Amino acid sequence: MDYAFTLHLEAHLLSHTMNHADTFTLAGRDYSSRLLVGTGKYKDFEETRQAIDASGAEIVTVAIRRTNIGQNAGEPNLLDFLPPSRFTILPNTAGCYTAQDAVRTLRLARELLDGHDLVKLEVLGDKDNLFPNMPATLEAAKTLVEDGFKVMVYCTDDPIQCRMLEDIGCVAIMPLASLIGSGMGILNPWNLRLIIDQSHVPVLVDAGVGTASDAAVAMELGCDAILMNTAIAGAKNPILMASAMNKAVQAGREAFLAGRVPRKFYSADPSSPTEGLIQSKA
Repeated sequence: MDYAFTLHLEAHLLSHTMNHADTFTLAGRDYSSRLLVGTGKYKDFEETRQAIDASGAEIVTVAIRRTNIGQNAGEPNLLDFLPPSRFTILPNTAGCYTAQDAVRTLRLARELLDGHDLVKLEVLGDKDNLFPNMPATLEAAKTLVEDGFKVMVYCTDDPIQCRMLEDIGCVAIMPLASLIGSGMGILNPWNLRLIIDQSHVPVLVDAGVGTASDAAVAMELGCDAILMNTAIAGAKNPILMASAMNKAVQAGREAFLAGRVPRKFYSADPSSPTEGLIQSKA
């Protein structure tokens, strides 16, 4: 049996078993998978599709400025490998450094995708560290929401600015765990928990996940979902890593729902009962 198909079958069965009742709701639509994946940095579109199948993802994000979804006639079209009838395509504004460029890019995406309105906004502030420009992000978010878009927004892990984005009308808040492509994992879990606790829309970790344990930690903290690209596409075996991430997201979610034991410093709690033990004779 084909290895990629086997991974896809395992991912589908695992997703069906775990998420049948525990769905992820985004912009009024329910999804079984809490793992969203990017489509960049793969060697070709065929590897992209195999990795996404192994991940179990239902939502895939596409950098409109870097990937052909119909705007470049005669070039390979990603949508031939990831059809909108099978996946929710999430256009993003990677590579945009002004609010105006971001708005223009997503309006183009809406035309290419026949009125599709669910989008991912990111406005970058620095070409070296790819940190978000929050004033420009807030400006673009306001314009897009007023223009009828359902905006998921990449942002800093600042609880105040995250609240401002929610108040504007964004449908999901996506704070970075660490810098895009860094693989450094979650550097500030305390801020992330503040954002999760205050938010009334889904909170997704976006950027910085490096391996499966990072994904599990994010879900254990209470994130609704995770978006990643480099952690999968940049792995030595992207298809196998996609399968690992799928399992990690689901394990982290189960652990969050189960409720971990409280941490106890300077004290121990025996795992076996101490009452009724056989007493030795003096």
